[in-house]
Amino acid sequence: MVRYTTFALVTLAAIACLLTYTFHPLFAIGFWLFGSLSAVGVYNVVQTKHSILRNYPVIGLVRFFLESTRKEMRQYFIESDTDGTPFSRNKRSIVYQRAKVQLDKRPFGTILDVYQPGFEWLAHSLSPKHPDPDTFRVTIGGPDCKQPYAASVFNISAMSFGALSANAIKALNKGAKIGGFAHDTGEGSISVHHREFGGDLIWELGSGYFGCRNPDGSFSAEKFAAQAKDPQIKMIEIKLSQGAKPGHGGVLPGAKVTAEIAEARGVQIGEDCVSPASHPAFSNPIGLMNFITQLRELSHGKPVGFKLCIGDKNEFLSITKAMIETGVTPDFIVVDGAEGGTGAAPLEFTDHIGMPLRDGLSFVHSTLIGLGLRDKIKIGAAGKVTSAFDMVRVMALGADWCNAARGFMFAIGCIQSQSCHTDQCPVGVATQDKLRQRALIVPDKAERVANFHKNTLHALAEVIGASGLMHPSEIRASQLHRRISPTQTMNFAELYPVMNEGELLSGDSDPALQKQWKLVSAEHFG
Repeated sequence: MVRYTTFALVTLAAIACLLTYTFHPLFAIGFWLFGSLSAVGVYNVVQTKHSILRNYPVIGLVRFFLESTRKEMRQYFIESDTDGTPFSRNKRSIVYQRAKVQLDKRPFGTILDVYQPGFEWLAHSLSPKHPDPDTFRVTIGGPDCKQPYAASVFNISAMSFGALSANAIKALNKGAKIGGFAHDTGEGSISVHHREFGGDLIWELGSGYFGCRNPDGSFSAEKFAAQAKDPQIKMIEIKLSQGAKPGHGGVLPGAKVTAEIAEARGVQIGEDCVSPASHPAFSNPIGLMNFITQLRELSHGKPVGFKLCIGDKNEFLSITKAMIETGVTPDFIVVDGAEGGTGAAPLEFTDHIGMPLRDGLSFVHSTLIGLGLRDKIKIGAAGKVTSAFDMVRVMALGADWCNAARGFMFAIGCIQSQSCHTDQCPVGVATQDKLRQRALIVPDKAERVANFHKNTLHALAEVIGASGLMHPSEIRASQLHRRISPTQTMNFAELYPVMNEGELLSGDSDPALQKQWKLVSAEHFG
C-alpha cells in the first residue's frame, strides 16, 4: 500500500485546504493544486493504458515527466546503446514502438561506429524481394512424429506462472492466440490462465515434472498423458538446463506457493516447490532418448524435444551418440544462450556459467550436420533475441526459429525494474500480489503482444527482402559480417565453420573433434 501513500497524502491535503480556505486565500490555491493531483490520481487508478500509473497514481507521473524530457536527449540516452552485454535501451525502445504500433524510424543514418571491432552487418542485394511474413513458419516434427506443428519463426520463450503473474500469463497467451504463434509454459506447468484464451502451448517439463508428478516428485506417466492429450498443447520440451542458471536447480519458497500455483504444479499449498538440478527420470543419454520415446508415445506423436545451454561439448556429443546408437532423435532442440535471463539466479551463474548462444548454436548445428541428423531435427534459439537483426544473426548460425522472453515481457509493460524476485513488480508482470497485478490490463497488453510479434516479423521480412531472400530459412552464414579490426572483416561462415554432411561419422572431421567423438559414450554424459 506504500505506493498509494502519495495519492492519499495529496487527497488529505486537498480536503484539509478545502476545510480551512476561509482562514486564508492561500488555502484555496492549495485546494486547487492538491485537488487537481488527487483527481488525476483517481483517473490513473481506473485507466487501463499505463500499468505504472495504476499502481502509482501520483508519484508515477514523475517517471513520465522525466521520460518526456529525456526524449530531446534520445541520441545520448537511447540510440547510443548498442548490442552490448546490458540489454540496451535501444532494444527496449524497439519493443515499445512495435507493441504500441508507433513509428520506428530514425533520421540521419547510423550512429554506431562502423569501424569499431565487433560491428556486424547483413549484406544486401541489388535485386531485393518482397517476402510475405505470414509465410514465416517452420514445420517441427521428425520421422517418428505423428502430429507435426507448423510454428511461427518467432515465439514466446519459457516463463512460468509463479514467476509471472496470472494477468501476465493471460496477456501473453491471448496475444499468442491473436497472432498465431506459440507460448512456452516454462517449467511451472500449465495453469488455468494458460488455458483461458486457447493460445498454442509448448509444455516445458523441468526436473520437477510439475503438472505430471507423483507425490515424491517422480514423473507420472498417467498424469502426463492426461495433460498431453489437450489439443492446445502443440509440443513437449524437456528442459535439461537454461542459459541463465545452467546446472542449477530451483526452489519456489512455500510462502509463495499459492492455491493456484499448487494446482498447476501438482504440489501442496505452502510447501517449498523444488526443481532438482538433474532429472530423476533418466541418468544418461540413452535414458534421455528412452524418455523422449516415452513422451512421444504418451502424447500420441506430438513433437518432443529438449532445451539446453551448452556446457561441456562432450556431453552434447554423448547425447548425439545415443541418437545414433538407439535410432531415436528428438523432433527439436532449443539452444539457450548463457546471456538468457530469469527472475532470480545466483550472480556467478548469470555472468560466468554456460556457453553464449552463438557459440552453442553453431556447435549444435554443425554437429548435427556432421552426423547426418540435421534434416531430422529442427533447432530453436533463445538468448536476448528481440529485433529482426537478432533473428537474422541466429538463423544464419543454424536456428530454424527463435524464442524471446524479455521482449514479450516489455510488450506487456515490463520496465526492467529488476524487482522480479521481491514480488513487488511495479507493473504487475512478475508478482503474485493481487493488487499489483490489477495494473496489468489483459486485453490491452494482449494486443501489444500480438503487435510486437507482427511488427517484428514485418521488420524481418523487410530485412531479408533487402538481401534478396523470400524466407528466413534462406539466410546463409556468409551473408553476415563482423569487423575484427579497423581494417579487417570476416563473415560468419569463416568465424563459425560448419562440418560437411556426415563427416563426423566418416572420420573426415577435425582430428581433435574426431578424438572427442571416439571418447564419448552414450552410457553417460561427457
